[in-house]
Amino acid sequence: MNRNELNPDASPQAAYGARLRRLREARGWTQEHLAERTEYSSVHISAVENGRKPPTLRFSRSLDPVFGLEGTADSFEREYREIKHGSLLEGFPEYVEYEGRAAEIRLYEVGVMPGILQTPEYASALTSRTVERGAITPEQGDERIALVTERQGAFKRTPPPLVFVVLDESCLRRPVGSQAIMRSQLERLVEFAALPNTVLQVAPFDMGDRRPLSLPLYILTLPDRQLMSYAESAQRGHLEREGRSVVPLLTAYHQLQAEAMSQAASVAMIEQLRKGIS
Repeated sequence: MNRNELNPDASPQAAYGARLRRLREARGWTQEHLAERTEYSSVHISAVENGRKPPTLRFSRSLDPVFGLEGTADSFEREYREIKHGSLLEGFPEYVEYEGRAAEIRLYEVGVMPGILQTPEYASALTSRTVERGAITPEQGDERIALVTERQGAFKRTPPPLVFVVLDESCLRRPVGSQAIMRSQLERLVEFAALPNTVLQVAPFDMGDRRPLSLPLYILTLPDRQLMSYAESAQRGHLEREGRSVVPLLTAYHQLQAEAMSQAASVAMIEQLRKGIS
């Protein structure tokens, strides 16, 4: 056994590995004994305990029933999610889980492209600035970029969700990264609008006070028709699961769509902006 004395305070990943080792040894189990109780090898378990390999959701879920932690506040699954989403606002990780199985997704975004539409280059440029400001660590930046890719996997489901997106004009005009990155990002929007299960609209600046929403808003319709919404400020996020509270937001979203530019006019604006980038 290749034992490495980890400092649990060194990182969340180190704390995870140290805790796994502590619980295993408290039961008198070797890594081989634990391997027999899970679907992972002793080599894999050793790598996680020693911090050489990061834990995964699947690995965490295999540990919880073995240690009797399934569904508890101390579960390895919960610890994994805290590691993965530590830099995200409260409520957003849970929102992402629901988004991954929603039948309909409605987004309104201001100032920045929504994650499900970001190109890898746009996401990287946006995140690198956040890291430079010291708001998040480089590791948390990598996690955010990985989450963008994970969320975009929703489009590959069968059947795919219906996705309605309204972008404030500021999303299109705010430069992120190089001109090449912005050209590619605008091209992504045009490709998105051409999909059979999507609608893309722009809320232009000249809507003025006719715009019923001023902050980003995400509304989901689940397969059982349950409604939920997610909205956030600079410091906190809120996931609303009570349908009666979501209905007024859905009404405001429909009013926003009615006032926004048509998809054809929106795509024409995006194409004009793309061609104007030298």
